[in-house]
Amino acid sequence: MKKLYFAVLFFVLAGLSSCVDIEERFDFKPDGACNVTYGFDMGKAVSVLMNLMTDSVRATPQFALVKDTTLNFYSALPDSMAQKMTINEMKMAQGSDLSIKMDLSKNIMKVSIRHEAKNIDDLQYYLAHLSSISMNNQLNSFAKLNAVKNFDAQPLITGQSYYNYDITPHKFYRIIDKEKFNTFLKSAGSKFAIAKAMLIDMPYKVVLNFAKPVKKISNPKAILSADRRRVTLTTSMDEVIKDPAMMNLKIDF
Repeated sequence: MKKLYFAVLFFVLAGLSSCVDIEERFDFKPDGACNVTYGFDMGKAVSVLMNLMTDSVRATPQFALVKDTTLNFYSALPDSMAQKMTINEMKMAQGSDLSIKMDLSKNIMKVSIRHEAKNIDDLQYYLAHLSSISMNNQLNSFAKLNAVKNFDAQPLITGQSYYNYDITPHKFYRIIDKEKFNTFLKSAGSKFAIAKAMLIDMPYKVVLNFAKPVKKISNPKAILSADRRRVTLTTSMDEVIKDPAMMNLKIDF
């Protein structure tokens, strides 16, 4: 019975993989490099779904498991897959890490992907091919974590493919492709509906840290820091679904 409850919990979690707090972070360096981090926090969904669990299930070793681990994407690939990669794909995998932080007793379930782009071309390539990254091999590397094995984070990454980017040493432009976004909604819309029915909000934050002061921002919802080096856009998936254009950013610096 305990195993059944535990399996049901993470089956539902997998189905609610869109019920997350999403944060995108871009940290630009003076030399043109940029660290990109996509963070997905399922804490609120876990908190809601804990109501499905009995005290006896909470007492199981699986539930008490605490993990805080980071794994390089390339190191987790089987040789057969690594050998088929192009040089650019290999560089992208080598520069990308997957981090998992989990403590169910404290409603903690976080997955983040971090990439270190060496230059603008590297960054453009990564953003254009981010949706092609498969997390299955990396997640399977945490074989002892039943929770992680049953968590499908792939839709969270695939959903980032609906942006078109234009990045130079003096600008960061990101425009949402409505056609691609609508295609994404067709595959993920039911999950958003479930989350809304469960009163689970889905905050969406974009944070960009620049090495130079920002001169101009196109989005009126974006907030510029006092030193003009940080841009923060805070919204929710519910608002984005109603008006995808609110995610558009044209920043000159």
